[in-house]
Amino acid sequence: MAPQWLSCSTAALLLLAHVAPVVAQKSCNGGTPGIPGIPGTHGPNGNNGPKGERGDPGESGHPVRGQKGAPGLQGPPGRPGMKGDVGLPGPSGSPGQPGGKGRPFNPSNQDRYYFSQKRLLSQTPEIDTTINFNSDILPDLDQQFQGDSLKNGTFTCVVKGVYFFSYHMSAKSRVCLKLLKGSDTHMTLCDMSDGFLVTSGSAVLELEVGDTVSLQATRYNNIVTSQGSTSHTFTGFLIFSTA
Repeated sequence: MAPQWLSCSTAALLLLAHVAPVVAQKSCNGGTPGIPGIPGTHGPNGNNGPKGERGDPGESGHPVRGQKGAPGLQGPPGRPGMKGDVGLPGPSGSPGQPGGKGRPFNPSNQDRYYFSQKRLLSQTPEIDTTINFNSDILPDLDQQFQGDSLKNGTFTCVVKGVYFFSYHMSAKSRVCLKLLKGSDTHMTLCDMSDGFLVTSGSAVLELEVGDTVSLQATRYNNIVTSQGSTSHTFTGFLIFSTA
């Protein structure tokens, strides 16, 4: 906008320069003034001036640091990182104190956790009732080697461990027997024959102190009841203790 204004001012001065002589000439000679000439074209722009000196820095050149803000809320936990390498084995620990000296083993003073009895009763066992075995198979064995006695045909565990049980029963035609652990039937075995037969079965059971094991007859109950028979036997013994 400034260059255009300067151009207009220059043209006006030139016009006055031409008009002034004409007016003077008229006044002197009495002639008619001529028509003003057409203004000339704009001249080229001038060159840039020299660069000025650098100014003083403003206030923004000295930033002011505010006080430290309060810590923000804890963010959610990040995802687990990658599994690290296995570390080097640690040094060996100090040896422990030696244990106490054990008692010498003497088979004669070890407890015997077993039983082996036979049935010498003339009554036929009732269905779903514990079969009673009432006589020791080794009655003349030294007292320190004798096993446990059955109470009404039921074995009661006094040492926690794994036990083995087996039975043999004489019967006629058909017979089924149940081996029970407590009140639960562990297994049922049946045999059939055209005449007499001897049925047998065995099992390994893990027992807790207080658990009971017994045999019961089912509705297929043709057990021979001769008092002289020794084929009705029930045996059990401790394999190893788990106490």
